[in-house]
Amino acid sequence: MSLEGVLNMKEKTKIKFRNTLSRKIETFAPIDGSEVKMYTCGPTVYGRAHIGNMRAYIFADVARRVLEYGGYKVKQAMNITDVGHLTSDADEGEDKLQKSAREQKTTAWEISKKYTAQFLEDASKLNIQPVHILCKATDHISEQIELIKRLEDNEFTYITSDGVYYDTSKFPRYGDLARLDVEGLQAGARIEMGEKRNKTDFALWKFSKPGEKRDMEWDSPFGKGFPGWHIECSAMSMKYLGETFDIHTGGIDHIPLHHTNEIAQSEGATGKKFVNYWLHSDFLVMSDQEKMSKSLGNVINLGTLEERGIDPLAYRYLCLGAHYRKRLLFGEEILKNASNSFDRLKRKLLELKENVGNAQFREMESPIGRKYLAKFRSEVFNDLNTPQALATMQDMLGDNSLSDVDKYGLLMDFNKVFGLGLDKIQPEKLDMDKEIQTLLEKRENARKNRDWDGADEIRNEIYNSGFVIEDTPKGPRLKKR
Repeated sequence: MSLEGVLNMKEKTKIKFRNTLSRKIETFAPIDGSEVKMYTCGPTVYGRAHIGNMRAYIFADVARRVLEYGGYKVKQAMNITDVGHLTSDADEGEDKLQKSAREQKTTAWEISKKYTAQFLEDASKLNIQPVHILCKATDHISEQIELIKRLEDNEFTYITSDGVYYDTSKFPRYGDLARLDVEGLQAGARIEMGEKRNKTDFALWKFSKPGEKRDMEWDSPFGKGFPGWHIECSAMSMKYLGETFDIHTGGIDHIPLHHTNEIAQSEGATGKKFVNYWLHSDFLVMSDQEKMSKSLGNVINLGTLEERGIDPLAYRYLCLGAHYRKRLLFGEEILKNASNSFDRLKRKLLELKENVGNAQFREMESPIGRKYLAKFRSEVFNDLNTPQALATMQDMLGDNSLSDVDKYGLLMDFNKVFGLGLDKIQPEKLDMDKEIQTLLEKRENARKNRDWDGADEIRNEIYNSGFVIEDTPKGPRLKKR
């Protein structure tokens, strides 16, 4: 049976996710049966995303890969927040892009352009697949205004001196996602009341302050200003995916506020369930157990890792080694170990590739191979258990009862989920001068003449020149030290 045949042995793939809304592991069932509609909360582009932010996008990418691996077609949309995200969750303070523009002595538009490009570049280096629909808040102002008008017609809004607000007391299910004790919230514990009627009310539209000249502001039926942070995701996700869609992903920090407000405003406008499955990834925490955040000043971005000689995909490998719903511990030694493990995996891949040569993986006759394949599938389909799937991959690679052709075929298949770019890895091209080549030939002659001491001396000379020799059944292999 071919590998493709093995993969399609079951009539329907059962994939399970833990739904934040129900707090239960549920068997996934898409609305239309075949195409999955998935929305990913994207970045606020006022600065470069740090690696803690990027973990959430790696997780969303793995979720999409698993769905596609299971035979589903996925339509994924993601927002770019380029306006309206204020420095305070209390709907107060300065717009984060406006603040960054002031500090960098440029415009909010230029800040948005700069950091959107940076985010997409970092995502590409992490082998995160491009989403099908990338939508910016500033490109969808009319849709946000229309959604606010629907909420106004449904009597969910009221106006204060600084904006249009959502009245959460009129939405009985407010707080269900986060299990919020709305009545028990203390005024000032999370937000300042100001002119709000309820502690949990939030801004849908903010008015420009008198005498203020903003880079980003628009006319609206409510007054000149700009949208609140939350309304963009509802307006854009429903435009592209429908008023009810399958999956919404994000970090756990979005649960108590942003995603809770998305549900309230979306369902308040439509009267329909907004999202069927909510999936959230946990924080990346430093070795001192503090989460990575710009406010704490302990951020590390992908550029920092690259400056230290770390392959961005080694960071992806590190993320795969922790379940997405568990905290990911980060530190120098932890990163180094992940990088070394990823390097070993790449070396093993190149060894298999060389041994396989032109042989093609056609048949999975080995019962052991089928066992590994079934085990891997059961793990990734069980709420994206990538740590266990990585362990299965390592067990498979170390199993001497499997042929190299089977190992290579399985590794390429597993890579469809891991997204480690193993299909693109090529042997390193070495820039050897004639002297190194001559030394290599001399060492081979010494080995043929059983002059082991002479061969070792030449090995050391080659090592001191910056190269390491690996002796393989097919002859010596040279790589940079």
